[in-house]
This record gives sequence, structure tokens and C-alpha cells, in this order.
Amino acid sequence: MVPWEGYVSDETMGTFAPIVLYWVYAGGYQLILHRRPLQRFRLHTQAEEDEKNLVSVPTVIRGVLLQQLVQAIVAMILFMVTSDSSTPVVQPSIGIQTFQFLVAMLVMDSWQYFVHRYMHQNKFLYRHIHSQHHRLIVPYAIGALYNHPLEGLLLDTLGGALSFLFSGMTPRTAVFFFCFAVVKTVDDHCGLWLPYNIFQNLFQNNTAYHDVHHQLQGTKYNYSQPFFSIWDRILGTHMPYNLIKREEGGFEARPLKD
Repeated sequence: MVPWEGYVSDETMGTFAPIVLYWVYAGGYQLILHRRPLQRFRLHTQAEEDEKNLVSVPTVIRGVLLQQLVQAIVAMILFMVTSDSSTPVVQPSIGIQTFQFLVAMLVMDSWQYFVHRYMHQNKFLYRHIHSQHHRLIVPYAIGALYNHPLEGLLLDTLGGALSFLFSGMTPRTAVFFFCFAVVKTVDDHCGLWLPYNIFQNLFQNNTAYHDVHHQLQGTKYNYSQPFFSIWDRILGTHMPYNLIKREEGGFEARPLKD
């Protein structure tokens, strides 16, 4: 039994719950990012954000909403094609769902690593498509899904669809997986290094790891997202970093050469 059962379908929840959660979670981060007590946890100062970022917040919001519109359309088509309303869906055991989660995470990581890396290596694709995301040199939460619409479709939306199909998860399991993936992606772009953040403690691919990728020295490294750093380590694109506390407050993820 889940809270929405009897009110909306699992397919509807799988389509719209990740979008709503994105704005709730990212919006919460955005509200606290500029609070004075939390300045000591920032990876970049407010002055750096204002000086380095090449796109305004309203433009970022419009870009994310456009990507989410495409995402919702693709999700509805995906669920429509794969669901059979004449056959009741039996939810598998927790053990099987856990295995499906892991498979989906590995599929999404693999897809996003290779597509992401190719968009950096292909000069045309980088200049005309992927560079839009890198206009946020100083990442922040609501910009996590700020991409060129084509990149959003290929990298995030198609990556999510492949994860769903290859893992064999049900639409109900997909609700939780897609929400988890959204929260993790937002967290990786939040711009804060928080001591009790479960994602930053459990995952090596975290806020500081991805912040290195947005820096000039790390733009050809740390392609992995959103969960593990496996492919970076296997294929030699992993760049370690030192997390240094700044005198004026906050932290700096300083890239190191392997």
C-alpha cells in the first residue's frame, strides 16, 4: 500500500512526482543557500556565483521547465507502451526491487557517462549543446537540470527510460527510483558541503566531485553522474580533489592531478 493508491495511478506518479520533488527539494536548497549561517558550507562564494555564471536564474528556471515538459511527455508515452491495463501488476519482493534499483543505477550511470563524455569530446556538440549546462560555472540546486533541450532528452530522459526498461522494474518501483535519481542529481549541484548530508557521505560522486567537473581544470574529468564514479576510475577520467576550508568561510574543492 502506498499513499497515492486509489487516487492516482503509479504511471501518473512516476511521471509527475519527480518533477514536483525537483522543485520542492531544489527550491529548499535555493532558499537556504543564501542564508548567512550556511555561508560557511558553500563551495563558492556569492561573489563567485555572481561573477562567473553566464546565465540568469529566470533563464535557468525556464530551461528546466522546458526539459521537464519533454520528460513528462516521454514518460507518459513510455508507461503507455509498456503497461497492460488488463493484467494486474504484482509488486515483486523487496529483495528483487533492491536488485532492480541497483541495475537501474548502473544503467543510468553508464549511459550518462558515455553520452556526457562524448559531448565534451565532440567540439560541435559541446559548443552548440553541452556548453549550455556549463554556463553555470558555479552550480546551484535549481540549475541541476539546466541543459540544452536535446541534451536533456538524450542524457536524462532517455537515460531514465533505459534504466526503467533494462531493470524490469514496475511503474510503482519506478516512482521511487526516479524520485531518488532526481534528489541525488539536485544534491550534486547544490553548491553546499554539508557535514551530515547522507549523499555526500555515502557517495564518492557527490557535490564536491561534480563541482570539480564544472571548474576549468576539471572539465575533462569527473564525467560520471549521478551515482557512482566507476567509469571515471576505469577509463582514467577521475580527478581527485582536496576539500580545503577557506579563511573567509566555506570550502573549496581544489582539483588534483592523478
